[in-house]
Amino acid sequence: MFPGVEGVIRSLHAAGMPIALATSKPESMARRVLEHVGLDGYFTVIAGASEDEERSTKADVVAEALRRLRAHGVDVSDPVMVGDRGYDTLGAAAHDVPTILVEWGYGSPAEAGDAFAVVHSADQLRSALLP
Repeated sequence: MFPGVEGVIRSLHAAGMPIALATSKPESMARRVLEHVGLDGYFTVIAGASEDEERSTKADVVAEALRRLRAHGVDVSDPVMVGDRGYDTLGAAAHDVPTILVEWGYGSPAEAGDAFAVVHSADQLRSALLP
């Protein structure tokens, strides 16, 4: 867990903001990780790559997360992706979703070119997401 991220997730949840995970990792693994750290209950949707590889690209995963959010009655007219890689930006852009790129994680500054915004800390991320 990156420093401050748990607090951001809790703040978003407390503000009533629906939260979805759209990861390229296998969905079953993502669920286990979130359960292990006690954060699974904060997510409206947990979407990841399917075990059968039918859903394997980031764009596919983002599409599935948006579909599931809609099924939960969530208005997805103004979503935002938070990611750490250029893959996140490209996958979200395929669905006209802007990306906030975080400077921690696995990405590099070179991957931030197509991001809507770049943040350097969890506090900046919180400020970008909450009014």
